[in-house]
Amino acid sequence: MTLRQKYKKGEPITMVTGYDYPSGVHIDMAGIDICLVGDSASMVVHGHDTTLPITIDGMLVLCRAVARGAKRPLLVSDLPFGTYESSTKQAVDTAVRVLKEGGMDAIKLEGGAPSRITAAKAIVEAGTAVIGHVGLTPQAISVLGGFRPQGRHIDSAVKA
Repeated sequence: MTLRQKYKKGEPITMVTGYDYPSGVHIDMAGIDICLVGDSASMVVHGHDTTLPITIDGMLVLCRAVARGAKRPLLVSDLPFGTYESSTKQAVDTAVRVLKEGGMDAIKLEGGAPSRITAAKAIVEAGTAVIGHVGLTPQAISVLGGFRPQGRHIDSAVKA
C-alpha cells in the first residue's frame, strides 16, 4: 500500500539490489522502498560471466541473509533461469519457496514472452506478487547473443 500511495502522489520509489545481511541492514537504514535480491549475484558475488549459473538454492541463501537485515522494504527476489520456464507448476512451486524459505514478499520475472505472462498469472493466482522486468534481460543471453537491452521503445517493450 505504501508503494501505491507514493505512486499516486507522484513521489519517487526507490529500489536497490542487496545480496547479504550487511546490505540488507544498510538498505533498511537508508529507508529504501524496495530491495531486490538479484540473480546478478551470480556475476557480482560469485564471479561468473552470466547470471545463468545461480540456482534457486543459491538464491535462497542470499534471500534469507537480506531478509534478516532488511525489515522495512518490500523484499523481491529474481527467479533464476531454469526455475520457472518448464511449466506453470514449476513457476508457482519456485515462487512459493522464495516466499516461504527466503523470506521475500514478491518475485521478479524477466521478459514479457507469452510463457512468462502465463507463469506470472499462475503465480499471482497462487497468492504471490510478481514484478515484471524488461530492459537488460541477462537470462536471455544465449538467445540474444550477449547482453542486449530490450524494450527501449513501446513496440519492443511489448515483445520483450
